[in-house]
Order: sequence, then C-alpha cells, then structure tokens
Amino acid sequence: MEKRAALITGATGHLGQFVARRLSQDFSQIALHYLKNKDKAIQLQEEIGRAGGQVKIFSADLTAEPGAEKLIREVYQEFGRLDVLVNLPGAIKNKNWDDLSSADWEDIFRSNLESAYFCLKQALKIMRVQKYGRIINIGFHLVEHLGSFPGITPYAVAKTGLLILTRTAAVAEAGNNITVNMVSPGLIEGGEIPAGLKMKEGQIGKPEDVAEAVAFLASEKAARITGTNLIVAGAWKM
Repeated sequence: MEKRAALITGATGHLGQFVARRLSQDFSQIALHYLKNKDKAIQLQEEIGRAGGQVKIFSADLTAEPGAEKLIREVYQEFGRLDVLVNLPGAIKNKNWDDLSSADWEDIFRSNLESAYFCLKQALKIMRVQKYGRIINIGFHLVEHLGSFPGITPYAVAKTGLLILTRTAAVAEAGNNITVNMVSPGLIEGGEIPAGLKMKEGQIGKPEDVAEAVAFLASEKAARITGTNLIVAGAWKM
C-alpha cells in the first residue's frame, strides 16, 4: 500500500463507493467527498477504515469554485499531500432535447463539467509542487462518437467537454509528472438503464470494472499514459 493520498469526489454515489473501496487497497490515505449523504459517507468511511489506512470524509458543493477550493484545501491540510484525484459527480437527466430549460443545461453542466474543472484546477496547485499527480475524470462511453443524443443532450455535451478538458490538461501537465485521463463507462449494473431497453447477455458491466480501470490509471503502471479515454463498455454500441 503506497503512502499517497487519494480523493474521490462523489464517493457516496453508486460508482463512487466501488472506486473508493478499490483505491483503498492501493493507497493508505483516502479522502471521501459527499454533498448531502453524510450517513452513507460515514458508513463507507467505517467500512474502508476497518481494512486499515487513514480515511476521512469531507462535504462540499463542487458546482461552485469556492466549494472545490475548500475541499482541496481541507484534504491537503488533513494529509499534507494530494496524489490522486478522481472526479465522479455527474448527474444525468433523461429529457427530450427541445424540452430542456436553461436551468436543465446549467445543472448538468455544473455537475458534470464545471465541478471537475474546479477540482482539477485546485488540485494542480498542489500536484505541480509535488511534481506528481494522477487525475481521472469519469466520462461517458459514446462521447467520441459525436453522434445524436436527443434524450441526454446536455449530459453528452458536458462529457464531451470533459474529454477535451482532460486532454488539454494532460498536454499542459506532461512536464510535471502529472497524468490526466478519463474512464468512460457504458451501462453499469445498479446505474440508470433506459426504460424498455432490451439488453443482450454481457452488455451490462459491473461497477468493479470501472473501479479497476480507475485503479490502473492511478497506479505507477500507467505512468506513461495520459490524455487517454479508457472506455469500459464491452462492445456496447461500438
């Protein structure tokens, strides 16, 4: 277990819990972020803590930059370092594209794109000094297709923007020993499955699949991988 600090934002979400459990196997200091579900955060903290290591919980609204700045500052004050950042928050809203309000667009953009940007921006201040960092953003498996997404238009646009942000930061930070990558899940057990969708055997993945991909990109084995979009979707809609 490496003596490094890993922050998982949105850790109380379905995928976040699996990612937090998996990273706790590799890193001795784990920061769990939550927005409102403190009980779930405490439960996850106690579960991971029983296996050893130092686990702390932090609450912050990441849709505004002061919330992200507060979170990163508190994590750094607690651990004295920040080595891994996983940006997980990402609300999705199924609504026909021409029925969307400006509030719908703003909510999805803030949750999926701006929160990741704010956290990345603040984390880089620490990682640049350390000359070390691993940043993993959670995307959407079809973003590189640039297709039509009438039911989830803001979500798809935001995740496409997140991929551009990922690659931009990856190029900018290459000289600082900081990698920036994306993991893009497909349909995952326990997640939101479109109503009436008929699935074939093997098309729905497991949260553990996503967690393993994140753990790989956070490891030393992926030291020369940056700016990539690792799709965890089998052959779903390939």
